[in-house]
Amino acid sequence: MAQIRVAREAGACYGVERALRMVEEAADRASGRVHTLGPLIHNPRVVADLAARGVDAVDAPEDAAGDVLLLRTHGTVPEEEARARELCSGVLDATCPFVKKVHQAAERLCAEGYRVVVVGEAGHPEVEATLPHAPGAVVVGSAEEAAALPRAHKVGVVVQTTARRALLAEVVGALLGVADEVRVMNTICEATAGHQAAAEELAREADVMVVIGGRISANTTRLAEISAASCPRTYHVEGADELRAEWFDGAGVIGITAGASTPASQIEAVRARIGELVGE
Repeated sequence: MAQIRVAREAGACYGVERALRMVEEAADRASGRVHTLGPLIHNPRVVADLAARGVDAVDAPEDAAGDVLLLRTHGTVPEEEARARELCSGVLDATCPFVKKVHQAAERLCAEGYRVVVVGEAGHPEVEATLPHAPGAVVVGSAEEAAALPRAHKVGVVVQTTARRALLAEVVGALLGVADEVRVMNTICEATAGHQAAAEELAREADVMVVIGGRISANTTRLAEISAASCPRTYHVEGADELRAEWFDGAGVIGITAGASTPASQIEAVRARIGELVGE
């Protein structure tokens, strides 16, 4: 019989749990409508559940004028937050505290005369919310992009909270060739690093890995990549209904991990369904 094991660190992080608690409390006590500025977290099923409760995602503060608006976990640019506070009846800041640390680090480096490099995924909401905190900052997603930057005297580095440590090391190595001084503020979230290490550890022992979380979630996608490197039979799902019995044929150890936007209830649902499929 197959052994089903959940990674020692998996699922919703502090920032996500805090945001979900905030939105639930707001929905319970608000006299009017409640919205989130963009998807609260990168988990389509959670976002759909919130919409069913009447908490919908809007694209701009203007779409929530007169109502309560939550700023999502990934943060928002200062101009949008200012408009929200002007237009909405209430604004709740659900930005992850670790994301705010990235903003503060970028501001500090900029004030000290460093050219700021944000290591991460261009276009990601967290990265886009970080850039205004350091005018002139650039986004770098690979060592090749870092090596192609124009030479600078002082370069300061901040990192998307969900980035891989290996990527940071590669980028810093490349920056040492184009800058006289490189100062690194390692703003990778401890929960992200822990999730990644635990996933890699389990994947080395598993015959099959199941990674749970939104396909638009950067940190979940990285967990899938890390798992697949050690366990080729890795499957990324958003929910238990996507599981297929044939995935587990001949498996002795089935590993489960989950992204930082995945609630415990979704992990348990997947674990229970796998148990049904393999006859646990």
